[in-house]
Amino acid sequence: MNTAVRSTPTLQERVADGAYALGWAALKHLPEPVARGLFNQIADFVWRRRGKGVRQLERNLARVHPGAGEQRLRELSRAGMRSYLRYWMESFRLPTWSKARISESVELKGLENITGPLEAGRGVVAALPHMANWDLAGAWITTVGYPFTTVAERLKPESLFDRFVAYREGLGMEVLPLTGGGASVTGTLARRLRAGRMVCLVGDRDLSDAGLAVDFFGEPTKVPAGPAALCLRTGAALLPVTLWYDGPVMRVEIHPELPVPEEGDQRSRTLAMTQALADVWADGIREHSVDWHMLQKFWLSDLGRRHDA
Repeated sequence: MNTAVRSTPTLQERVADGAYALGWAALKHLPEPVARGLFNQIADFVWRRRGKGVRQLERNLARVHPGAGEQRLRELSRAGMRSYLRYWMESFRLPTWSKARISESVELKGLENITGPLEAGRGVVAALPHMANWDLAGAWITTVGYPFTTVAERLKPESLFDRFVAYREGLGMEVLPLTGGGASVTGTLARRLRAGRMVCLVGDRDLSDAGLAVDFFGEPTKVPAGPAALCLRTGAALLPVTLWYDGPVMRVEIHPELPVPEEGDQRSRTLAMTQALADVWADGIREHSVDWHMLQKFWLSDLGRRHDA
């Protein structure tokens, strides 16, 4: 039950909600070549304007590709904006896709890393960064018979948050609000894992300011401790996931389970597993950086925060 107090939305929030509503209502009916061309044009328009998000994307890409010149970073950021708008184009259209269409749009490697623990009665935490289309990956995994629970950041206005929850639930996911849900999100996730179910978490952004400091491309940043902490608490398997676009399909790799350190206290073991998770993500992002949709400040030096664990 949603027990959060709903505030009166601002004009900007109402406009945003209306824009998303229009996208889900109208854009899903466009012929795919038309929709793809339209969103590429939008991506190029935003890229040419060099707004705050595009400039930050280039600063982030400069960490991924040290030594890349200005022209190379501009090429990468243009491709990155097209990838980001492809995510939105697909998201607006996903509710109309058949199971067959979802299946043919994804090529997945490493499914046995999920099925093995689940068939043995262990829970699984699949942890991924903001790469390619995580919603499409989630829709695919539910169509092959593996439902899961995930967490959604609470958006404003509440009507927009409700749209995103309904959208993801329509794809077969159980969605818990990160805040304001009236129950312990961590507790609910732990119960799902102890019951031998799967939890999927997008975990490369520290929204709570309580994450753990890790090294990422040679610089400190903070990422959520949740995936590793849940696995240590419940005995679930921690599986890193990377995603990228490859022409008309999206490729997903479920990496092998990360080992649990045998020594150390709870915090040091959580930190070691979180760093190992970040290392796998970094390898995937390095190879497919244009599909990492990080248009926000990410490293501590950009955020003006200290490096403390």
